Amino acid sequence: MEKVLGFGGFFFRSDDPKGLARWYRDLLGIDLVPDDYDTPCWQQQAGATVFAPFDKVTEYFGNSEKQFMLNFRVRDLDAMIAQLQASGIEVRRDPDSPYPNGSFAWLNDPEGNPIELWEPAE
Repeated sequence: MEKVLGFGGFFFRSDDPKGLARWYRDLLGIDLVPDDYDTPCWQQQAGATVFAPFDKVTEYFGNSEKQFMLNFRVRDLDAMIAQLQASGIEVRRDPDSPYPNGSFAWLNDPEGNPIELWEPAE
């Protein structure tokens, strides 16, 4: 069976696409989508990717109006949390971390989309 190789992009609606793209660039380091075909797009580091549909009524995402939650792997969760908090972003560390698969924290982007940060266990 032919299988997909991974995510090639994540596309979603936004009230302010350019502003939100800059927020992700400035605070999480995700490059803006290039305006031409010669400039390379954001390259992510290879690693584990979890693809997990949740029950429609899950509380895990926080706001029940949101249909998805982004999960980003990070190298140093403590450093990322400190960096975000220094920029005025509220970050909630999972009080039960670490787990056998790593440590977690949560925040929301300016439009309220939930984001989970994951530092995988080594």
